[in-house]
Amino acid sequence: MSEPRSLNFLEEIIENDIAAGTNGGRVHTRFPPEPNGYLHIGHATSICLNFGLAKKYDGKCNLRFDDTNPVTEETEYVESIMNDVKWLGFQWDNVLYASDYFEKLYDFALTLIKKGLAYVDDSTAAQIAEMKGNTVTPGIDSPYRNRSVEENLELFAAMRDGKYRDGEKTLRAKIDMAHPNLLLRDPLMYRIKHEAHHRTGNKWCIYPMYDFAHGQCDSIEEITHSICTLEFIHHRPLYNWFIEQLGIFPSKQYEFARRNLTYTVMSKRKLLQLVNEGHVSGWDDPRMPTISGMRRRGYPAEALRNFSDTIGIAKRENIVDISMLEFCVRDVLNRTSHRAMAVLDPVKLVITNYPEGSTEIFEAENNPEDVTAGTRQVPFSRELWIEREDFMEEAPKKFFRLTPGNLVRLKSAYIVKCEGCVKDADGNVTEVHCTYLPESRSGNDVSGLSVKGTIHWVSAAHAHTAEVRLYDRLFRVEDPSNEDGDFKEYINPDSMQVLEQVYIEPSLAAAHTGHTYQFMRKGYFCVDTESRDGHLIFNRASTLKDTWAKEKKK
Repeated sequence: MSEPRSLNFLEEIIENDIAAGTNGGRVHTRFPPEPNGYLHIGHATSICLNFGLAKKYDGKCNLRFDDTNPVTEETEYVESIMNDVKWLGFQWDNVLYASDYFEKLYDFALTLIKKGLAYVDDSTAAQIAEMKGNTVTPGIDSPYRNRSVEENLELFAAMRDGKYRDGEKTLRAKIDMAHPNLLLRDPLMYRIKHEAHHRTGNKWCIYPMYDFAHGQCDSIEEITHSICTLEFIHHRPLYNWFIEQLGIFPSKQYEFARRNLTYTVMSKRKLLQLVNEGHVSGWDDPRMPTISGMRRRGYPAEALRNFSDTIGIAKRENIVDISMLEFCVRDVLNRTSHRAMAVLDPVKLVITNYPEGSTEIFEAENNPEDVTAGTRQVPFSRELWIEREDFMEEAPKKFFRLTPGNLVRLKSAYIVKCEGCVKDADGNVTEVHCTYLPESRSGNDVSGLSVKGTIHWVSAAHAHTAEVRLYDRLFRVEDPSNEDGDFKEYINPDSMQVLEQVYIEPSLAAAHTGHTYQFMRKGYFCVDTESRDGHLIFNRASTLKDTWAKEKKK
């Protein structure tokens, strides 16, 4: 019996809170993405964490959109995020928006002004930055810091009414311009943006800053455990300051370390560059680390959940080898994918002693890992398609596939003996000729022969054609963001290879978008969203083994 998994530090905090009766022993988390792009694998970890903790401790988890910046946010992103969360296997208790609370947040700001803890500042962004000081030099008070409560209330109301241009005024908290934490040196609470919001339209022209909105939204929803990534650890004192000064529900913030992946980038800004500059086909390009890209490529949701559980939760940032994610993908697909035969680089194989015009039907297992998966019928005939790499006219000693005089098993069918090949005028092999042993039929083999090689095939008379896209890692270096120069210089030029004439067994003709198969000996392949009637497109989700392990040793 396996040892029980030890608690991570967040689980320890929650169990201690439950034992102490904090918040009545209640657990309420939230996942608060900004709808300014598509979610990536890093967000998947946060989704699994927040929803997973709520599920484990019989609590609740809100999906709350942090939509306080109308310039970058779109309904398209909201919809994609909701789809991603559901696809990963989670269901929120409430779907909420920071914009739901704009009026309440405005009232909170009025409360702080009335308490003499907030003021309207006419300084420019550059002036505010200059007055802020640095880690060794204290900041300088704004000349507008000591405006009266009455003047600040009047100016803030005028800001809301649209009487000022963008950047002309801001609302700042009055804390301490000499505080050692620069985030507490009179941080901005509101800025003016005359932009239509994706939900509120033109009702508002002032929008709260993240640090002012986030903690108060948590408090309004009575979130018990507000879990953020490690870069927000220095924001926690400000998070607490606003809640304490307003005297509202005391939500608590906790931080965990984000996990970066090798051979990719996860900055939304950089991902947007890849999309806008045409390095990828879109946010859901199967090479992208976005959840939608991974879904399109054929990664199962279970694999992403297993990956998140495997890498765990820590307090120190590190970079995770992408091969761990790929292992999780292969592990799930091996258990769940039906098998099929497809020939990616075809050459004709002719069985010269097999009756012309004859066809046999073989029963083949759909998945040897799953006894309930059943079987499928695979037609067999005199002419087959095989992989070009499965024949060598002059082969090395340990080549156990087709070479003149060698015996090979055709998967689920017969043993054949290679007799030779036919070439064109340029010396290229156009046909491989074999003879078969009728007594060697798979499942009823009385030949007494044992062969070392087995290859896959597709009957030429019954084959369907498909397009196959072979995807690989998008970058050719482990950490493209930390290399010299532009990160895009390190894009892998071989990250996508398109094969336009692939032969597939007829059972695959009925494949639907999103279905994933193991193409025997070649890898795992998923039906792409661009497929249409008469033109199937398969994306390679993963090879059968970690091919990059060999590359590292070179």
